[in-house]
Formats: sequence, C-alpha cells, structure tokens
Amino acid sequence: MKKHVPFSLLLFLVVSACTSSGDEPGVPGKPARSSYDVAAIEGFIVKTSPLTASITASGTLLPLEETELHPETSGRVVSINLPEGKRVNTGDLLVKLFDQDLQTQLRKLETQLKQAEITEKRLGDLLQVKGVSQQEYDLAALEVQTLKSEMELIRINIGKTELRAPYNGVIGLRRISPGAYVTSATAVATIRSAGALKLDFSVPEKYSSLIRIGQSVTFSVEGNSQTYQATIQATEQRITADTRNLEVRAVVKGSPAGLLPGAFAEVQLTLGNKSQAILIPTQCIVPKARDKQVFVSRNGKAEAVTVKTGVRQTDMVEITSGLKVGDTLATTGILFLRPGAPMQFARVE
Repeated sequence: MKKHVPFSLLLFLVVSACTSSGDEPGVPGKPARSSYDVAAIEGFIVKTSPLTASITASGTLLPLEETELHPETSGRVVSINLPEGKRVNTGDLLVKLFDQDLQTQLRKLETQLKQAEITEKRLGDLLQVKGVSQQEYDLAALEVQTLKSEMELIRINIGKTELRAPYNGVIGLRRISPGAYVTSATAVATIRSAGALKLDFSVPEKYSSLIRIGQSVTFSVEGNSQTYQATIQATEQRITADTRNLEVRAVVKGSPAGLLPGAFAEVQLTLGNKSQAILIPTQCIVPKARDKQVFVSRNGKAEAVTVKTGVRQTDMVEITSGLKVGDTLATTGILFLRPGAPMQFARVE
C-alpha cells in the first residue's frame, strides 16, 4: 500500500534546500563572500605636485659629415693616397687614374692652338691693310676659340681621373689596391668629418610640440658612465607614419674623446617644469582600445572616467585632462570594478 508525503512537509524541504544553497559552506545562514573583498580596495586622492617633464629616448651617434668616395670616371688606378684612419685636408689627392691618353690629346691641342693663334695674328695684320676679308679673319678667330674650348674639356676629363678629399676628415678602410680597374660605382673608401658628431633620436608624437631648436639634451653611451651634451639642430618636420615619432637631430658639443659614430646613445630630454601638475600612480590606468580610463569614487560608487596622459615617470603619470584635484581613484582591485559598483577603501593615500 502506497504512503503519501504530506504537501506541507514537501514544501518545507524545498524551501530549506533553496536557503541552504546561498549560505557559506559550514556556516548555516551566513551568505558566501565574493572572490574579491571590496573592503581591501586602496585609493589615491588626486592632488597637484611639481613636475619636471623629461623623457628618455634611444639615439644613434653619427659623424657630422660622412661621404662614400667614388671616382667620377672609369679607369685603372695608378696611385693611391688613402691613409686609413688618418686625417686628410680638403683638396688632397686621394686616388689617381690613368690619364696618359688625355694628356696626349691636350698636348696636341696646345700645338694646334699655337698655330691657330699665329694664323689669327697674321690675318689680323692683313685685315688692317685690306689684305684679307673680314670673313677670313673671323674664321681664324673662331678656330682659336674652338681649340681653347676643346682644351678646357680635356682638362675637365683629366680632373675626373683625380679623386680629391671633399672636406677635412678621417679616411676609413680603403677598398681598392693599385692597378685595380674602377668605375663610378666603385666605392674606394669613406671619409668622415674629424671629431664633430651629431645625434639622431626620435620622440613620441605627443611630445613633438615641446621640441625647440637650440634646446640642450644629455646622453650617455654603452660602457661609459660619462654624460655628454648636445644641442638640437633640426627636426624632420613630420611625424613618421609607422612609428608615430618625430625624428630629431642634435649636434654634440665639442669633440669628446671616446665617442664613435654608430654607437647607441640613451638620450635624456627635459621638456619643461610644471609647478601644478596632476600626477597619479601608473597602476590606476586602465588601457582601452582607443583611450585610457581610471575608476573614480563618486558618491561611493565606481565611475569609469576617460583621461589623457602626459609625461610618464617610473611609477607616476601626468594627467592632462579628465580629473580634478580631490578626486579619489582606485589603485587596487581595478580588474574587479565595474561602473556603479560600491567602492569601500581600506586605505587612501
């Protein structure tokens, strides 16, 4: 014979089961705590403080002038004066190519010019006594001018067989030997200005408006604890599309020993001083796809506020818009916060 469970007993069991499912295990009637204790949130009160705006950039040392030397014409090398690693002066003959054929042509034209000048003089004397026509004298004078032009062209071609130093500098490693046949595409060596160096580096786009011509920067190089000075000379006047940086060029002050072209340099650039800057801890920032946000306590509730940042330091970042003095920000528990969630601070700085 079947026994029926009273309806009132069944209802009591269902209600008891639902109530127990919301309790913390082992503690009847006590609600379970969330995975993060909101009472542990730490905060930061926004205030102003002095700021020395400075950034660090990566740069490269380059010679003030650097030229890869090429002959202007093709030919066989007959003499070389490329003192590797040593100074040369402007106009010094560095490489001489074979030019005997051009010298012979020049001597031939010199002989023809002497004869043409004698003929011109004779016809000029005859023209005075009406012994020849004006046309005959003009043809003789034209011949003299033509020979002079041809001689000048030969001298220019002879000059192309001589490679001379374009400025005072230091010769690098030579790449040819005597007797080699070279063309205008042959690089025989590299000359670099002696002592003077320039420094190329880049700064992010948001700092581009703060760069000034004549501004001083400091830098250091790998393996050297000494700090060097440079002065900004020019900028590229455009933002590079792929890096969103501004290319800057500075001239190194003096001729410091121990610096070599091509060396990596760590550049320190001071962009100005602010006495009333808003600085907040970097961990307050929540990066988004297109902007940055912080969580501000408004009437005890979390509110996501979009901010714009300026100069970034080691553990602090400048806020240029979005916050005001007195706002209280969340510095911990940010990943668990949502707009409208209650905010209780365990500690506020």
